[in-house]
Amino acid sequence: MIPLHLLSGFLGSGKTTLLRRMLDTPSLGDSAVLVNELGEIGLDHHLLRHIDGETVLLRSGCICCTVRDDLGAALKDLLSRRARGEIPAFARVIVESTGLADPVPILSTVSTDPALRHHFRLGRVVATVDAINAEGQRRDQPEWAKQVAVADHIVITKTDIASPGALIGPLRAINPGAAVHEGIAPGLDVATLLAEPDVPAEVVAWTTPPARLQSATAHEAGVHSFCMVFERPIEWVTLGIWLTMLLHAHGERVLRVKGLLDVAGSARPVFINGVQHVMHQPLHLEAWPDNDRRSRLVFIVRDLPRDLIERSARAFLGHVTEFA
Repeated sequence: MIPLHLLSGFLGSGKTTLLRRMLDTPSLGDSAVLVNELGEIGLDHHLLRHIDGETVLLRSGCICCTVRDDLGAALKDLLSRRARGEIPAFARVIVESTGLADPVPILSTVSTDPALRHHFRLGRVVATVDAINAEGQRRDQPEWAKQVAVADHIVITKTDIASPGALIGPLRAINPGAAVHEGIAPGLDVATLLAEPDVPAEVVAWTTPPARLQSATAHEAGVHSFCMVFERPIEWVTLGIWLTMLLHAHGERVLRVKGLLDVAGSARPVFINGVQHVMHQPLHLEAWPDNDRRSRLVFIVRDLPRDLIERSARAFLGHVTEFA
């Protein structure tokens, strides 16, 4: 399965700079990169040759393709051309979204297309955040909060001319489990942004309650996170029914859900991960990451009361312990 990674971030937040760094990284030389317009990235100094009007091969070995309309069609075309030997083999796909794009439809393209599901899996989501303009974007642009909420890595840019300190709290309030990198520093190994996750460490980061970082500004934006803990094992089928109904009714407002579950009848914990209506394939871990073996579900929601979800969870899944 080929991982599909998403590079997101608001207009002018530094996606292009970060993408250039990725294209210059030797360990990422076997990547296919899908962008909206090649001209916007300014790759001319990297070019080795044009394969056709919409595809170029870079010195690093990366293939860069223009996405005109349909991401699904572009991915299928990549697979077909690779099979025919028209383009080099690639180990990953990096999709750079437009600055105004909602990242969820891009992720759902892979999850909902039967043909793509057999070849691609969802990889890491990286969001760039502008240290200068983030405050206004957070206040005025709903896409900004969604880009932050679904990210696995958040890279704060323009830290050479603006301090990132005031941003850390609001970012943690929206997305407590994301890894936050302060600036695209020369020492930042950008390949690690796309590396396979250390799931136990990620689980601990997500399910450790922040010290009440939910600031007033985060609540004013309507976005907040919380964690629920369950004292008893959870029935897998019941959980599936409950999550399906919850996401069907409120999926647009459930920006992210992650969980470490003590499933009835299983000695191994199960890690679940979803973005709105899109659920990743569950992961069965070899062992619990810590001594706490209770089920934990973390939600990032927009304009959705926590008590509504808790009441629903109690009705379907049993006792919910107060937490974060």
